[in-house]
Amino acid sequence: MVKLDPTVTAVAAAAIAAIVTSLTLNQLAPKLGGEAQAVQADTAFAADPPGVKPVWAASATGRVEPKDGEVRISSEAPARIVDVIATTNDPVEAGDPLVLLDSEDLLPKLSAAESEAQVRVLERDEEPATGLALERRQAEDALNDAERALFRVQKEFDAAYGKAKRGEGDANAVTAARDKLAATRRDVDGSQAKLDAVLAKPDLPLPTRLESALWVARTDVAQVENAIERTRVRAPGAGVILNVWAKVGEMAAPSADAALVLFGDLSSLRVRAEVEERDVTKIRVGQRVVVRADAFPDKDFEGVVTQVAQALGSPRITSRGPRRPNDVEVLEVLIGLDGTPPLLTGMRVDAFFRHEAAASASVPGQ
Repeated sequence: MVKLDPTVTAVAAAAIAAIVTSLTLNQLAPKLGGEAQAVQADTAFAADPPGVKPVWAASATGRVEPKDGEVRISSEAPARIVDVIATTNDPVEAGDPLVLLDSEDLLPKLSAAESEAQVRVLERDEEPATGLALERRQAEDALNDAERALFRVQKEFDAAYGKAKRGEGDANAVTAARDKLAATRRDVDGSQAKLDAVLAKPDLPLPTRLESALWVARTDVAQVENAIERTRVRAPGAGVILNVWAKVGEMAAPSADAALVLFGDLSSLRVRAEVEERDVTKIRVGQRVVVRADAFPDKDFEGVVTQVAQALGSPRITSRGPRRPNDVEVLEVLIGLDGTPPLLTGMRVDAFFRHEAAASASVPGQ
């Protein structure tokens, strides 16, 4: 009897098994391939049925911001910071002092300008005036007095406000100073209106040499007062202080890159979204929007499109995933949020635009 080598036997058995398996698969391939293709077709049909719109008309990435956007407030003059009154989350009114800059070098200039103006008044008064000339002189004097009073009352308000912030005064003093300041502004407006009415009268004589000299001197006083006012960084309106970067002792510069305070009106919020170019025809003013944030995974926030840009631009919101080469141009869209959602300014959100049969050309209350 012939004795077979075990190694040769194993190799032969493996070869036979491979041949049988190959033949079997070749016979079943057409059938299995057809079934696989049918399964794929059924799956595609179920996921995206023809004639059925997607859930959303479009989607976009956005960021939450205050009602009128974030305002980065910088100084109007280069000077050293001597006091930072504002603190983060402070509610403020229009004109409230936020940061004070050094204005000591301007005080002697103001004193000299005021002295010059007083001398010019005495010289002018030596010339008698009658009729329209006298009426103009009285109106100019009234306006000057009101403007100088406004500067003094403004300083009083700033002092009262600063004391209250430091805990050295009370809110009643600030309220009284604010009311006095508002009344003084009305006096200035009224005096200006009276002077304008006089200047509009026909046959008004030309100013004399002394009257012109007084006008120049009073203009110098106003210029120095305006220079001092520019060392007071104030709130542009009613809102909230979102952040404070100013520090006592640092130099402030009149530059947007050297902002001292971040301000915003949180009475309502909006989303600034960036819609991809392919979806721009699907967005309309008045269209309803659903906004979602990672911080609130189980909650949707409603809003409406209030503004659509008229030109494409480069994206300014970093994409979550890898950037695609065609993601170059986007359309900026503003979405006003309903109510007072608990979202934070600067928070990244996703905006989903609903299908709209028609959108209004404008939104009431803008």
